[in-house]
Amino acid sequence: MGGRPRAAHAQPLSAAGPSALPAPHGAAMLAELNELLGAAPERPDAGKFTLLRDTQTDGSFLVHHFLSFYLRAGCKVCFVALLQSFSHYNIVAQKLGVNLAAAKEQGQLVFLEGLQSCLDLLFGEEEQPGQPNPLQFLSGSSPDLRALFDFVRVSLSAADSWKGPVLLVDDLSVLLSLGAAPVAVLDFIHYCRVCVCCQLKGNIVVLVHSNEDSEDEENELVVNSLCHHSDLILWAEGLATGFCKDVHGQIKIIKRLSLRQAAEQDVVQIYQYKIQDRNVSFFARGLSAAVL
Repeated sequence: MGGRPRAAHAQPLSAAGPSALPAPHGAAMLAELNELLGAAPERPDAGKFTLLRDTQTDGSFLVHHFLSFYLRAGCKVCFVALLQSFSHYNIVAQKLGVNLAAAKEQGQLVFLEGLQSCLDLLFGEEEQPGQPNPLQFLSGSSPDLRALFDFVRVSLSAADSWKGPVLLVDDLSVLLSLGAAPVAVLDFIHYCRVCVCCQLKGNIVVLVHSNEDSEDEENELVVNSLCHHSDLILWAEGLATGFCKDVHGQIKIIKRLSLRQAAEQDVVQIYQYKIQDRNVSFFARGLSAAVL
């Protein structure tokens, strides 16, 4: 599936072994980032829209974090994976102590593999009656993303015994690369927010790739609009000084208090981070262990 060109990866999480690791070995990354966010799987938030934004680096480690976080929390998760295959996400999840295959079998995880959906649509795979391809806008039959929204709505409306519904999208910018108009992408997110956050009291986490110096005005329009409506923004950025083996990037944690209370100011925290084999360590700028 053709995607929007992405910046070179910092240091990706490496492949995991054939079996899922016990939870304690995969929890370090979760614990450190959760501490910065004031979050815990035992008490997941409700009705929150979280935007993951990356610039000149790869923010996919944040997607893996939230996927494992909400599965650990016992939430029903609809994962719209437009960038990688199921096996890729499953390999990384195993390093974090989560088995995506088991979550699918139990009905906790509904996984849309965008790569396969595109192939099915473009190469004539017949649709099953009553189950339209969620990415059918690619065929030109409809310019909007109504089929994708219907897939999300149906997937999360029956939460069964799970704690609450969660929509996770990786990476929303791919929809623009596939030909969706910015207004269609923003409409899709708007209806998902109304359905998941407002009606079902669940959460949405969306990753977008951005570059403020880019000439891609459509993508920046979508990114800026999402920033304006987000409750929480995690913005991963590459270092201005270039590659460093001990510091892989910088992350801004922006808590949008002004979104809910006009008198409040947004809280912005800035950290640097290093991606390790099964962990991501965070530290204040200039306080890397290699520097000290």
